[in-house]
Amino acid sequence: MNKQRLTEILSKFPLVHIAVIGDYFLDRYWQIDSERDEPSIETGLTAYQIVDCWGSPGAAGTVVNNLSALGVGKIDAIGFIGKDGEGYELAALLDKIGVRQHHLVESEQRVTPCYTKPLRNGIEMNRFDIKNRTATPPEIETILIASIQEIIGHVNALIIMDQVSEENCGVLTKHVRNHLIQLGRKLERPLIYADSRERIHLYSEMVIKCNERETLEAFGLYDGTTPALDLLKQCGQSLAEKTGHAVFITMGERGQLVVDPKSKTQQIKHVPAIPVRETIDICGAGDASSSAIVAALCAGANYEEAAFLGNLASSITIRKIGQTGTASPKEILNAFDEYQ
Repeated sequence: MNKQRLTEILSKFPLVHIAVIGDYFLDRYWQIDSERDEPSIETGLTAYQIVDCWGSPGAAGTVVNNLSALGVGKIDAIGFIGKDGEGYELAALLDKIGVRQHHLVESEQRVTPCYTKPLRNGIEMNRFDIKNRTATPPEIETILIASIQEIIGHVNALIIMDQVSEENCGVLTKHVRNHLIQLGRKLERPLIYADSRERIHLYSEMVIKCNERETLEAFGLYDGTTPALDLLKQCGQSLAEKTGHAVFITMGERGQLVVDPKSKTQQIKHVPAIPVRETIDICGAGDASSSAIVAALCAGANYEEAAFLGNLASSITIRKIGQTGTASPKEILNAFDEYQ
């Protein structure tokens, strides 16, 4: 890809409309200053002193945050939050980045998932998690499916972010997932793109994205070691045959594999990573890549171009230490110049 083509793709992002269905988390950060430690009079334990705190949209919220930074014109959130302080804070953060929330259900039957991350002298300590650990009520599933039906004819793409480990406790329950698969089977448009931390093997009739671990776990082959490229290609080919659509496999410093089952020539392409020599923080890299891939596909990029743009975006975010970073079009163009 040359710079003119990259600029052309980026210039179309403001015309794109993307909905993101998934689990919207609040990422909350507490900055602790160890020099201000003081003993608790009541317990005698050390009381840590928080000197700064901030929040950021997490999980599916990370994707909409990235889409906003990329300059995507319209972004809709589909999911649920609780009627709680975390939900109020998360909704305000989404509003700040221009995410439309007409389909973000507020429910007293759910809590807003929240990861609280204490940072003591800049080093992350044990995390505190708030999650839903009971099945999502059927009435909420019905509302979510109605939201999908209402919006599906108005967007260029629907991104599925299935990030809750507990089966049927998040937005992407079996019932909701099956409805999305049926839509993928019936509709040629819009683009439907799925990213699932635990259950990518259950998705079909849509484009899917997975990392190395998720790819091998779909076949019971993950052993904790770095997999051979040929094995990943075989698994990617099998996933593409199953889903009937393209598969993107992110591989960190090795880049991405793109498998297109409908290609009449080369079905598997290896798109190298963008070299990064400084210290990195890989938190959110996959979400940054997904956001750029989908935005690029909506802007007319082919699969290989979209993967390259995803690699560019993640090469920027991993340099942003201690945060779930984003990449702007300007930063992407600068990264391209450095790469050249």
